[in-house]
Amino acid sequence: MIPVTKPFLPPKSELYALLDGVYDRNWLTNNGPLVNELETQVPEFLNYNGYFSYINNGTVAIQIAIKALGLKGEIITTPFSYVATTSSIVWEGCKPVFVDIDKDTCNIDPKLIEAAITPDTSGILATHVYGNPCDVEAIEAIAKRHHLKVIYDAAHCFGTSFKGRSIFEYGDVSTTSFHATKLYHTIEGGAIFTNDKEVAHKISYMRNFGHNGQEAFWGVGINGKNSEFHAAMGIANLKHASAILNRRREQWLYYREHLSNHFKTLVLTDESGFNFAYFPIFFDTEEALLKKKSLLEANQIFCRRYFYPSLDTLEYTQQTKKFDISDHTAKTVLVLPLYHDIRKEDQSLIITRLKL
Repeated sequence: MIPVTKPFLPPKSELYALLDGVYDRNWLTNNGPLVNELETQVPEFLNYNGYFSYINNGTVAIQIAIKALGLKGEIITTPFSYVATTSSIVWEGCKPVFVDIDKDTCNIDPKLIEAAITPDTSGILATHVYGNPCDVEAIEAIAKRHHLKVIYDAAHCFGTSFKGRSIFEYGDVSTTSFHATKLYHTIEGGAIFTNDKEVAHKISYMRNFGHNGQEAFWGVGINGKNSEFHAAMGIANLKHASAILNRRREQWLYYREHLSNHFKTLVLTDESGFNFAYFPIFFDTEEALLKKKSLLEANQIFCRRYFYPSLDTLEYTQQTKKFDISDHTAKTVLVLPLYHDIRKEDQSLIITRLKL
């Protein structure tokens, strides 16, 4: 059986050495030493010089980002993302206003953003789909013209850069996920990045119930903390992150070499800075996708319709407008198996079955 993904696990000895320290200290959560160590090591690895907060997952990271920036009313966003992007907007009492995507990069189309801005618009929440950077320069220019805040859902972006800078440096806030399915993970986890000291100050309180000492509170907060056990996995995995990124690049390019003449593939905005996290292929029709997906599954090869469905179709978004490119993309995209120890023989088998 070839699954669509499989978490990377470090050698047990490396993880257990860190867990021995957790047992010795009996300090399991509440900003422990391994969390602090992770918050130092990850930005260093990413060449990121801003403020970094380790969070319990990528969804809470988005919710805290919306709160920290004080977003209200309407937030312009993409219909082509994981559901957490949209559900976080609704959860925080805001209204998602969708803008269609670029058919080649799958990212929000900045040419359509300004037409969606109203007096109730407070921000833009865009996703770097599959770790492929949005047109951050165009979005920044629009945001400045209209005095809007920008959040990037960079859940897929560990190791991604754009024009030589970490992708997490763009926007007022960027969030990411360290879930077990991601290229780099801490089992469960996420992070918030910002270059704004005041926003970082708010986030530091918001992720810990608003605590300002044992018996005082800065304001409203939530439990966004993460544990020493999760941080231990993150620290152990970080030692292997360069090897993971290098191998993922080789695997991704192997797929492209053998499939790009048979299927539409993702157009990269900055190949030199891409992290090669996911390899999607695009069919002409949903029927063609379903037929091929069934054939692959009959051969114990499991792919994923990622993302499906287009988020504007969710009932709670109350949309009446159609977003043709996002809808077509969601119905025709299939993400292929890609993980650290997938063998070239496995990839070759997948390629052969896809070409049948």
